[in-house]
Amino acid sequence: MEWTSAQLRSLVELTRRGTVTAVAQALGYTPGGVSQQIAALEKSTGMELLRRVGRRVELTDAGMTLARHAERILATEAEAVEALERTRTEVSGTLRVGLFTTAAAEILPPALRRARELHPGLTVRSRDMDVDDVYDAVAGGAVDLALGLDYPDVPIPRDSALCVLRLSRERFSLAVPAGAMTGRRTVSLAEAGELGWILPPADSYYGRAVLTACRRAGFEPRVLHEVTDTAATLALVETGVGVSVVTDLMLRLRASRIDVIGLRETMERHIVVVFRSSARHRPTVAALVEVLRAAVGARPGETEDQLPLG
Repeated sequence: MEWTSAQLRSLVELTRRGTVTAVAQALGYTPGGVSQQIAALEKSTGMELLRRVGRRVELTDAGMTLARHAERILATEAEAVEALERTRTEVSGTLRVGLFTTAAAEILPPALRRARELHPGLTVRSRDMDVDDVYDAVAGGAVDLALGLDYPDVPIPRDSALCVLRLSRERFSLAVPAGAMTGRRTVSLAEAGELGWILPPADSYYGRAVLTACRRAGFEPRVLHEVTDTAATLALVETGVGVSVVTDLMLRLRASRIDVIGLRETMERHIVVVFRSSARHRPTVAALVEVLRAAVGARPGETEDQLPLG
């Protein structure tokens, strides 16, 4: 029997996510691509691994058996990659990195410059993705590690097989149209309760974190514009159509004529790097994590190792 890592990973992810569509999203394939991977496995094994139940699919007994062994095969493969990297005298190899838009614009460029200086043999291939998807992308093997965000008010559920390192904290401030709150150095969220708001979708972790903070302050924000893109949000605030919350990193994405006012409430987000726990000791992963830590300005001893529960 012959199979590829991609085929085995698709099968394993089906046991975790339950649908071909969810597997495709996690691995960065099309649903048709996932189906082709499973079909190739079935051809190789000569056994039916999936059965259709109405509009859903489920693994057969043979599929479940192979999936259990596939997890061990993939883990052994990861150990082999780490062992091979350790035989080299320098840090070299290729890492696939997932990251959200702000990180792609503000963190990745200086990190890549530093990585080239310190580790010329290290190749980084990046992939821009929705920030809420980076955990699944790492867990599913679509990328080797990723930059993501976490919110203390609405922590993102994580796979027990993932290692999450906090690189830095960012505190939110209130972005308002220029002159809208002249003379105010700090405000509470409730003082902006009657204003129109520009927020990301409520079903995103960011959106839920802002809503949680507003409700704790005693009001429901009147959302006039639902926007995901940070630069677009800043442009709308500049136009005078509403207010939003911002961090220093977000403000660097677009020069805007707006006023930024401190919040009395502590509302923050954490920039994190995510990788599989099994890859913790890979020289390439360790090297890039250190470069990323320096790129976001984390001070020695500030990085927090978080090993989430399943």
